[in-house]
Amino acid sequence: MTNIPETGRSTRVQTRLVVIQILVLSLLGTLGGRLWYLQIRQGDEYAKEASGNHVQQVVQPAVRGSILDARGVALADNETRLVVSASRTDLLKMKDDGKAVLTKLAGVLGMKPQEVMEKVRLCDAETPQPCWNGSPYQPIPITDEATPKQALQIRERAEDFPGITAEPQAVRRYTSPGKANTAQVLGYLSPVTDEEIQKAQDTESPYLRSDQVGRSGLERQYDKALRGKAGVTRYEVDNLGRVIGQAESDAAQPGSNLVTSIDSRVQRVAEYELNEAMKTARKEMDRNTGRTYEADAGAVVVMEAKTGRVVAMASNPTYDPNAWVGGISAADYKRLTGKDSNYPLLNRATQGQAAPGSIFKVVSSAAAVEAGYDFDGRYDCSSSYSVGGQVFKNFESASYGPIGLGRALELSCDTVYYRLAHEEWKKDGGMNPKKPNDYFYKAAHQFGLGKETGIDLPNEVTGRVPDRQWKQEYWEANKDAWCKTGKKDGSYVEKISYENCLEGNKMRAGDSINYSIGQGDTLVTPIQMATIYAAISNGGTLYDPTIGKAVVSPDGKQVDEIEPRSHGKLPISKTTLAKMDDALAGVATRGTAAWRFGGWPQDKIPMHAKTGTAEVYGKQTTSWFATYTKDYAIVMTISQGGTGSGASGPAVRNIYDALYGVSDDGAIDKKKALLPEPVKTLPKIKADGTIASPKVSKDPVKDLQPTDGATESATEQGGNAPADPQDQQATVNPPDTGNRQTRRRKRRARA
Repeated sequence: MTNIPETGRSTRVQTRLVVIQILVLSLLGTLGGRLWYLQIRQGDEYAKEASGNHVQQVVQPAVRGSILDARGVALADNETRLVVSASRTDLLKMKDDGKAVLTKLAGVLGMKPQEVMEKVRLCDAETPQPCWNGSPYQPIPITDEATPKQALQIRERAEDFPGITAEPQAVRRYTSPGKANTAQVLGYLSPVTDEEIQKAQDTESPYLRSDQVGRSGLERQYDKALRGKAGVTRYEVDNLGRVIGQAESDAAQPGSNLVTSIDSRVQRVAEYELNEAMKTARKEMDRNTGRTYEADAGAVVVMEAKTGRVVAMASNPTYDPNAWVGGISAADYKRLTGKDSNYPLLNRATQGQAAPGSIFKVVSSAAAVEAGYDFDGRYDCSSSYSVGGQVFKNFESASYGPIGLGRALELSCDTVYYRLAHEEWKKDGGMNPKKPNDYFYKAAHQFGLGKETGIDLPNEVTGRVPDRQWKQEYWEANKDAWCKTGKKDGSYVEKISYENCLEGNKMRAGDSINYSIGQGDTLVTPIQMATIYAAISNGGTLYDPTIGKAVVSPDGKQVDEIEPRSHGKLPISKTTLAKMDDALAGVATRGTAAWRFGGWPQDKIPMHAKTGTAEVYGKQTTSWFATYTKDYAIVMTISQGGTGSGASGPAVRNIYDALYGVSDDGAIDKKKALLPEPVKTLPKIKADGTIASPKVSKDPVKDLQPTDGATESATEQGGNAPADPQDQQATVNPPDTGNRQTRRRKRRARA
């Protein structure tokens, strides 16, 4: 029975309506059942499949900011290269996953097919390099060294290379202007890791998987500013990786430019002179070992004395940072990091530490005055000093009688400092102190040793001040090993281990005596000593060394200058500082460095210096040369290079000659002076945001050669001064022992 009135309705119509009602109810039942099946019975499974439809990001890398020298010359910038890339999404749509296309591409690029296929595989825990660590939806670069002919082949035959693109892109370039390498200062880039991405995801500057990040040097220190912000295009893709729509797009923002205090011309001269000094040292005989000096590593720092800004910083051995661009090869990586490489990635100016030898005596002199000894007092510079049966000698047993601390600095007299350090050790209580003053150790900390200088480079090392706390901690860490290997009547090393086992935590007389002349367990870095000698020059202010001078936005409208900062004052009164300054000038005019500064215009540009040669057990001596004028402090060191004034002296003199335009006869040619005074201003920023830069010479070193074609290669008398740890008894006339070759370049004097 239905609710349809019977009036005017036939049986056929009534039957049709009943059938329709049944069909509608059946369809509704079927639909309901299907919905129950999909949402309830199979809901989890389909929800999982649907989750594969999501948004993927394709990144357009930002153009990295340039690193410029103080005049605006690019030390690191970007160049346009033809980059061939492959779309992994397009390749996976092919039956063979794109193997045929990649094989054909390898033929065009002159690469092996396997090499190309390895480039596009994704990195994971089981996949070794090379592999792609970025997003699988990002075009994967195959090479950034494609020729125009190769790129044209790929683009003209696009139907043969589906998923392959050949486009010009910005790639990092380390320019080496005027042959100034600057490798350890600049650093290098490499792809970001998963760990770094995760660590930075909640910070103000998160990483994208396609990012290249700074691994060392300025590239790492100023990575955030240089990197800019990558552009991101978001695509909707299904669970098979097929693009089904574009969501949104953000344009890339280029990185800021970094202006540094480095002068590329001075940098080139510093690198050249350091390398030449090491080459010369390797030709000289070490009379202590009977073989030539190894001169296996070295560093030099040129610093503005009044600001702490670094004008040049060289480390040797060095490397080409361009080796990292586009991914470093296995062969290059082994060459830079292998056991036989001598670790060129290490910046020995900030990460190389060694005993300082006699350049440390400025610290000991200040400590002695603080302890109550008169700077102008009379102290016996005897030929030797004995303690407990052990004899500590002066150079070649030289004896100069009673002298003041100023003269002790000039002559680098060890025995004066032996006596002072021993006297203070006894006053402090000797082996069993109660409340020691430790003036000599406190002074080192006050000079900034034993801690970082604060330079704007990563991974700076602290050096070491071997005070009582260090002695105790070192003994606790090594006591078991010493006690196990030490023998009372064994070899020299076994005897030392035996003594250290028994009382290695105690400050012995010999420890303090050796420490007073920068020997023993004391370690410093070149940047620390440059900071100290710059402070002596400027009146006592210890500045944080800086290389970055300003960060300039891409459009040039925002300039954030990096101002010099101080981290302390030297623990010296103005009176004592003036006397020390005079004594260090005496080192350059009548003391151990005088033979290196013959003809220097002392009346116009007062020169101050301190030589040092540190003894290292099992190795040849380390050469140190610390100097300053009113404008600059220069410190050079050469590992296993010989004496201070002999190995490093000529190179440092040549750097000063280049800075001020000084010829061998003392004449000053301002036209040849590279940097007679520090640059105080920033380079000019143009209206479009670019930074003006001067024309760069092919090689500033060659520009300093004589203009009349008459060169004098290197036969002035002298070379490595007396082979002793303190460079004693030097005079204006060079001595006839030690390394005798020098590299002073004769230059034509001009009025």
